[in-house]
Amino acid sequence: MIVRTVYRIWGFQIFGNPLSLSDTMIILTNRAIEELGNLLATRAKSPESGLRLAVRRGGCAGWQYEMMVADPEDGDEIVQSGAARVIVAADSLDRLRGCEVDFSDDLTDAGFKIHNPQASRSCGCGTSFETAEAVGESVSDDEACGTN
Repeated sequence: MIVRTVYRIWGFQIFGNPLSLSDTMIILTNRAIEELGNLLATRAKSPESGLRLAVRRGGCAGWQYEMMVADPEDGDEIVQSGAARVIVAADSLDRLRGCEVDFSDDLTDAGFKIHNPQASRSCGCGTSFETAEAVGESVSDDEACGTN
């Protein structure tokens, strides 16, 4: 298990080395830290539980995010600030490196949001994305948004 050091820069919690943002695993906004702490206080299955982030093939843009409250698995990276704990799935580390996790309480679109600097485009629903190296790859009908 890898635990990242927390740095505070310009009001953001940054996990990793702030001098090399390309190596930074996850950036959490203060709002995400607050809301994630509240979520884990009520839904954590164990003291090791956190918001587990993963990326899976699917969605209308090629890759889709998965978020769930869960315990870490072998090889996952864990970043923590106060009561907020994010677990990055081992098989998704490269696609999530440098992401910002925010929380929005918009009336029609509330929840945790991932802003991924590696995404060359996102679909309209905001749950899937395409990376620059995958531009032009087609996604089958059974992988469309909301089907996986």
